[in-house]
Amino acid sequence: MPKVEKPKEPTGELSIRVLAMPADTNTSGHIFGGWVLGQMDIAGGIHAVSHSGQRTVTVAVDAMQFHMPVFVGDEVSCYTRITRIGRTSIAVHVETWVRRHRHGEPLLVTEGLFTYVAVNDAGQPIEIKSKKT
Repeated sequence: MPKVEKPKEPTGELSIRVLAMPADTNTSGHIFGGWVLGQMDIAGGIHAVSHSGQRTVTVAVDAMQFHMPVFVGDEVSCYTRITRIGRTSIAVHVETWVRRHRHGEPLLVTEGLFTYVAVNDAGQPIEIKSKKT
């Protein structure tokens, strides 16, 4: 199987930037994968809402890949880009990059595909009205 080359710089729109803190670690001293996944979901949701102008909910997380760990003190940045827009759903590719202790070149640590559905106040799927690029 051919080796897929990882991007050398982030692609997409910066949607969230946070600092990894000690309270977010697992017993090995690395940041919990679930914490990273949560940050990615927030970033993807922000992008989906800003694109559609409507309330969205997460319905799927596909193709999640953890390339390397996140450490306490890392600056964590999530970049997002829309990969597909359906009648009621938006698929958002999310890349998570870190700068170790807020210095140096960014490193790709995680990426995944998140799907969001536009919903009304009752939580029922609704058609996406806006499809700005």
